[in-house]
Amino acid sequence: MTLRRLSGGLLGAVLLLTSLAGCTRRVPPVDDGPRPPPEPTATTTVYVAQRIRTLDPAKPQVQALAVKDGKVLATGTKDEVLAAAGQDARVVDLGAVTVVPGLTDAHGHLAGLGQGLVTVNLEGVDTKAEALERISSAPASAFQGEWLLGRGWDQNDWQDKAFPTRADLDPRFPTRPVALSRVDGHALWVNGEALRRAGITRDTKDPAGGRILRGENGEPTGILVDNAMTLVEAVLPPATDAQHAAQLTAALQRAAQVGLTGVHDAGMDLRTFRLLQRWDKEGKLPLRVYAMADGQTGDRETYLKDGPFEGRMLTLRAVKLTLDGALGSRGAALHQDYSDEPGHRGLLLLTPEEYEARVRAFMARGFQVGTHAIGDRANTVVLDVLSRSAEATGTQDGRHRVEHAQIMRPEDFERLGRSNFIASVQPTHATSDMPWAEARVGTERIRGAYAWQRLKASGAVLALGSDFPVERPDVLAGLYAARTRQDSRGQPEGGWYGGQRLSGEEALEGFTVGAAYASFAEGRRGRLKPGMDADFVALSVDPVDAPASELPGAQVRLTVVAGVEVFRAFQR
Repeated sequence: MTLRRLSGGLLGAVLLLTSLAGCTRRVPPVDDGPRPPPEPTATTTVYVAQRIRTLDPAKPQVQALAVKDGKVLATGTKDEVLAAAGQDARVVDLGAVTVVPGLTDAHGHLAGLGQGLVTVNLEGVDTKAEALERISSAPASAFQGEWLLGRGWDQNDWQDKAFPTRADLDPRFPTRPVALSRVDGHALWVNGEALRRAGITRDTKDPAGGRILRGENGEPTGILVDNAMTLVEAVLPPATDAQHAAQLTAALQRAAQVGLTGVHDAGMDLRTFRLLQRWDKEGKLPLRVYAMADGQTGDRETYLKDGPFEGRMLTLRAVKLTLDGALGSRGAALHQDYSDEPGHRGLLLLTPEEYEARVRAFMARGFQVGTHAIGDRANTVVLDVLSRSAEATGTQDGRHRVEHAQIMRPEDFERLGRSNFIASVQPTHATSDMPWAEARVGTERIRGAYAWQRLKASGAVLALGSDFPVERPDVLAGLYAARTRQDSRGQPEGGWYGGQRLSGEEALEGFTVGAAYASFAEGRRGRLKPGMDADFVALSVDPVDAPASELPGAQVRLTVVAGVEVFRAFQR
């Protein structure tokens, strides 16, 4: 979905006003927030479809379901459901679609998605030259103060796979600061003016857990990895309230359009949480948000003080910590050297001691702990600390989560499952990374990477997501990647390390049952059965039995949250 298709409503007003202002970077104030979805109707509604997959073992497939007061009233044949619904029920025939329980992305970033929708989008560019052209044609909405922002570049997709540099940006932007986030969010590409404003010179030391890439002359090249990014972020002016609201509105709209009824937001800053908290109170949130508090920054002190929160559509019960970087920028922490960079083993963004102190503080306060761990060393440290801390705090049943669990040693698979931790993984990471991941870690370690069936065999619950905006939030793409481990052209044949593919039902369960369990909501969501929340999605194909090749071109026809239609792609 392009930005142009989102030009209605609040976001459209912001973009229109900024474009009329020419080069003015100040966004005029606008009404904030999405429009409140309608309240669930008191009338019972019966939805009829070619196929409804309930994931309820008692009735796995039905023809119809009835919804009343935001809950599933009945499922079964059309006649059975109509009888249960009563003669005044409203009937909606969805036709040749497959209805599935509400799809939840178990690891995404709403604020980042929203910012990516309105700043320079560098996803999918094939060359550095194309990236520079997009940057030079930036829309007015891409500016925060004087700074030009963008995201989504990936040098691994370019013919020249070397990192870009400030020298690429400086001729075009000699006096305007530019900061462009890599697709994984773990590196920044900046120009000389951004370095100057951040006070970064050849004499600046690498911060703990970060790297300032340097040329042969010792000068910064313009690439900042992991904790080094904070040197620039510290001088970057924040988005205005209007920009912030517009970005979040765009993100929520996009989520509903791609068929998401819920999002686990992995590392929510306090400003975003307060805004969503207000919108939830005002009835404006169109989908369910399970927020993980940002445990990496100073916001954690407020989250610890206030504790968990339960609203109508917004829940805060978890914390997100980030232990290492990403594989693409060689920031993932490995036990042994990178195969394509001898002498380098990645970065730990927190010392093990500081990480454990934060884990114990949040566990003691009643939070579920989720930790970003990509490299095998990071995963070992996470399992060590979570196991020790859960026992010390008495939270062995806290459903603590390993976010990504991307590269693991054989013994750590077994520990993860034995400890009842949740493996929160993202299928499209594998299909995006497969062209270069083996070069990073070699032929042996790659067998413990993106290994979903090995995680399942350990006894771990899989909760599936996308890590948007690192990947697109399109859940159909995630279902396709999970089933095939192939790109959109069906390559490689049989899938990349195809033995780790998930079945159609396993993939669907990861976005429904698994995600619900990971947020302590398995008694209310993840299946369609009487008494559970009426969250469901109508798709143009059956994600379980249809050929996987049909998934990338499939359509979301309807998204329903708590009995309310929050997105509809058809006319009644």
